[in-house]
Amino acid sequence: MATRIRRQHSDEVRTKIQASQIINRLVGHVDGKIEMTNSQVRAALGLLSKVVPDLAAIQHSGEVAHKHFAVSDTPEHAPEEWDQQHATIQ
Repeated sequence: MATRIRRQHSDEVRTKIQASQIINRLVGHVDGKIEMTNSQVRAALGLLSKVVPDLAAIQHSGEVAHKHFAVSDTPEHAPEEWDQQHATIQ
């Protein structure tokens, strides 16, 4: 058997394991396999919010600029003509 490089889990791995256990417990409750009280559900959701980022809180701000390029082996126009014909606002 191969020897382990690390003998202990890092804090990050330990947090992921704990988060997956909380998620599995909540999914079991939703599926009707596990009974949980209201306070247990609230506590699980509270703990989960501390270890898993809330994606709803992420907001994109800024401007998105798209650049389009045409690739051809045989140019139909000289580079200057092409630039004038396909000029974009910058």
